[in-house]
Amino acid sequence: MPRSCLSCQQSFEPSKYRPDQSFCSQPDCQRERRAEYHRRKIEADPVYAGVVNDSRKKWRETHPDYQKAYRLSHEAAVERNRELQRQRDGRRRVQSLVKNNLALDLKRSSAGIWLIGPAVRDLDRNNLASCQLLIFQPLAPTATLPAAS
Repeated sequence: MPRSCLSCQQSFEPSKYRPDQSFCSQPDCQRERRAEYHRRKIEADPVYAGVVNDSRKKWRETHPDYQKAYRLSHEAAVERNRELQRQRDGRRRVQSLVKNNLALDLKRSSAGIWLIGPAVRDLDRNNLASCQLLIFQPLAPTATLPAAS
């Protein structure tokens, strides 16, 4: 009986030797299957996780300049990592506002949500809107200078 691959969602016939097969035999799908097994094994088996960490540490010690050379030769990856870090930093800053008493004064905000489109009737009790929240704090008042005569 054909089944759908968990990686590529293509239909495939499982092996008669592995009737519980979940991934097709394509190389990319098999690579993903092995990587998923590796991730689960690291989470579940502390001895295996320790061996993996030791192996990674040993490799980094024998290749000390790898990161620097990679960053120099892969500018797009460096920029992508910077952008992802900016996003993580932004989320962390917003999460830290929970502890800021000034952020609790947002209940006076008059935000509105507009539902537009033919399926609005289906959404009237299931509203979800994502937004980016910017909080501006006023600058300290500056002393006004007397006008020149």
